Amino acid sequence: MPSYGDCNYSCATATETLEWIHAIIDFIHPYTFFWESHVVNFFTDRLWEAVDKEWIDCLRNEPVDHLIQIPSGFFKDHWPSSLKKFITTTSSLAFPREQADLEKLLPNMQVALLNNVITQGMNQKKRHEIEALAAVVSSVARDVETNTVVDVGAGQGYLAQVLSFEYQLSVIAIDASSHHGRITHARAERIKKHYDSRMRKSSLGGKDSSSTMPKTVTCSVLSSDMLKTLLNSKDAEPSLIQQGTSIDKRCQSQSSPTNDSCSLLLTGLHACGDLSVTLLRTFLESEQVKAVVSIGCCYNLLSENEGGEDDAVCGFPISRGVKSTGIHLSRSSRDLACQSADRWRGLEKVGGIHNFELHAFRAAFQMVLWRYFPETLSKSPRTGRQGKALRRKQQRAMTTHPVLPVESLAGGDDGDRCSLFEKFCKSGLHRLNVKEWENVDFNGIWKEAEPFTEVIGAYWSLRAALGPVLETLILLDRLLLLQEEGVEGATMVPIFDPTISPRNMALIAKKSFH
Repeated sequence: MPSYGDCNYSCATATETLEWIHAIIDFIHPYTFFWESHVVNFFTDRLWEAVDKEWIDCLRNEPVDHLIQIPSGFFKDHWPSSLKKFITTTSSLAFPREQADLEKLLPNMQVALLNNVITQGMNQKKRHEIEALAAVVSSVARDVETNTVVDVGAGQGYLAQVLSFEYQLSVIAIDASSHHGRITHARAERIKKHYDSRMRKSSLGGKDSSSTMPKTVTCSVLSSDMLKTLLNSKDAEPSLIQQGTSIDKRCQSQSSPTNDSCSLLLTGLHACGDLSVTLLRTFLESEQVKAVVSIGCCYNLLSENEGGEDDAVCGFPISRGVKSTGIHLSRSSRDLACQSADRWRGLEKVGGIHNFELHAFRAAFQMVLWRYFPETLSKSPRTGRQGKALRRKQQRAMTTHPVLPVESLAGGDDGDRCSLFEKFCKSGLHRLNVKEWENVDFNGIWKEAEPFTEVIGAYWSLRAALGPVLETLILLDRLLLLQEEGVEGATMVPIFDPTISPRNMALIAKKSFH
């Protein structure tokens, strides 16, 4: 079991995990106004008024580089004691994210150094993730004596190809997109030529010098029952499994340590929403699956059990212990769980100020919709990410002609601010297919909101400090499910550098052989 740094809690047993969960729920309960809110309503609902006035008065004068470090546990001695306690408690309740010493944690782990052929097309983040996860999966596969890995939500097959070509594992890559399947297969064909050539040159003394490619499966996995059916399929539909290969046939060449059936390891790199939960349920329900290595993401897409329907389709909560607490996390709070303290801390001062400004623009744009386009607002509109383009333009301008002072959102040139806000709004209205905005007083809306922009940075940073705590709650719920079902030794391990890949907690579980 890994050490959790400065965290005051452990999750080695179901009892300890549940104690940690109750501590989180008790702590976050008084701050519902933070984690249930949506920052787009900052001005319309005057969200800052729910926060302790002493906190807001203190933080409104703090430099931006202090604010963006709050989610990482930063505070100053002169801040109110209640605020310092809030910040230190968030740090003590959340999983520390510093990358684990994997070779110490998994003594039999061997890390393959990836060559430029197999990493072609990967950015720095993807390469970092694949290198670490492939080594972990290979190590766990050896522990449970299986040679077959099923990569669920495989995308373009980067992980599957590394496991196949570098670790000589038999891999089935499942993804809902047939386009991804075609890309995976074509890319694997190119890589195979390189590895076959390398193997022939190494003179293997009569051994087969042809490397094995991962097989691609196109299927939208909507439930554990569907995934179990796929794992057990003997006569696969040609349209479902490319290259005419079923998972069952792929397993026939290996023997299981426990019986004659195929043994599998399930894995998913940032398997989105319910897909990560499906991996865990399949691990528990399928005899074939001997281990799971799951890294989740997109908690906002988890399904909810709102009317007492079948728990099997609920993404949170999934453990009996968390269900018994009655805790409910809305989509907004689950989206907050995706916030990264390390990413915030890594922002430069100028990046932080622009980040807060974009939140101010989006919240003021909500006022525009509320006043002028209530029918559009009633549909819970999503404006996309036009703010990113605006941010890039501003950052380029800042290098030569600074528009905003570094320390204050409210002190910039009024004309430039109003002009930028109007451009932001028109871009948003265009994306929402709203074409008539001649009568909108953009300048008046901004002037009304601007006096309160100086506290949006403080509000956002305090709210973001709860993000890692909420994510810890979601992850502990998954771990507790396994512990309740008698899985011994299941653990959460930070396997990536959090500044590169913020969703870095891997849930690793193995079935013991009797």
